Amino acid sequence: MNASANLVALQTIVRREIARITRIWTQTLIPPAITMTLYFVIFGKLIGSRIGTIEGGFTYMQYIVPGLVMMSIITNSYGNISSSFFGAKFSRAVEEMLVSPMPNWVILLGYVTGAVARGVAVGALVLVIALFFTHLNVVHPLITFASVLLGATIFSLAGFVNAVYAKKFDDIALVPTFVLTPLTYLGGVFYSVNMLSEPWQSISRVNPILYMVNAFRFGVLGVSDVQIGVAFGVMLLFVVVLSAVALQLLKRGVGLRS
Repeated sequence: MNASANLVALQTIVRREIARITRIWTQTLIPPAITMTLYFVIFGKLIGSRIGTIEGGFTYMQYIVPGLVMMSIITNSYGNISSSFFGAKFSRAVEEMLVSPMPNWVILLGYVTGAVARGVAVGALVLVIALFFTHLNVVHPLITFASVLLGATIFSLAGFVNAVYAKKFDDIALVPTFVLTPLTYLGGVFYSVNMLSEPWQSISRVNPILYMVNAFRFGVLGVSDVQIGVAFGVMLLFVVVLSAVALQLLKRGVGLRS
């Protein structure tokens, strides 16, 4: 396929993914907005009012907002692509794409773009809701935007790999429940890892979500528990590795061809 044909194929997949998100917006946009509102009320207002200021002199509400926004971006990017691609695999639509002249990178990029779009949309919605509870001044807009894109891309790729290996719909829920949720809560969303004693602080620094949350927090508030260069290095490494794995799985047809 030439470049124009690849572009048409990519636009088709992305348009279909965006249409899927907007068609079931009551499932893709409203639930995370309600969940995050409850987090803001319970943790930010009720508990935060008793904590006072935290790292960098920010209120507890201000401190947790970047973490909660990134958490919503991660979970929704992951959930979108894992359910969408597994649905396509279940209905045999993936086999049609694999036998077409469409390159594997177009298939992967199309699904990842759709998942990133949902993650960014939910993140923006959660950020708007947060502004009803506190005020924020984005210190580093470019770092904020880059961390959002990289974080959403990483977990879109991870969701894609999960969907490839999944054999039934229950397999889609296993990783978010037993892997993603613990990593998220232990990734510095609600606290600074500098508050932890050893060995928990060192263990936390192995968690990739810690670097995504802190990169976004640095972009918004200007404070971070890790060096920003290291955070972006970790995120870029995950993008490269997961992209290579996903493309290899598509090439070999693992779990896709019957």
